[in-house]
Amino acid sequence: MFKLMIDLQKKLTPQQAKQLSPVTLAFVGDAVYSLYVRASLVLSADRKPADLQRLSSQLVSAHGQSQLLVELEGGLTEEEHEIFLRGRNAKKATKSKNADVAEYNRSTGFEAVLGYLYLTGNGQRIFELLGD
Repeated sequence: MFKLMIDLQKKLTPQQAKQLSPVTLAFVGDAVYSLYVRASLVLSADRKPADLQRLSSQLVSAHGQSQLLVELEGGLTEEEHEIFLRGRNAKKATKSKNADVAEYNRSTGFEAVLGYLYLTGNGQRIFELLGD
């Protein structure tokens, strides 16, 4: 086993983040979105763990992310839209088990945007996009 040492406050410049693979940005964005959804569910009501897991899975799925993106896409900045397109069009090593190709590609683009925003320290923008 190895020990991870990371400064969670460290930020990349936009140029550094754009040099990362869009699939790498999506890898981070998946974790960001999952944490956001899980925290929101826990804070919104007292639910059983099984209910939390079921609701979280629905929202974090490629289908759920694709539906959310339909609402958000018009509100993306030009830079965010560029990152989204890179993520959507990126060649992926895996395929979704429960979503069609278009949904999976859109969700990867969405996750790439979240990963980019997180890595560049733009948490406020994440909350603007995801908040109510």
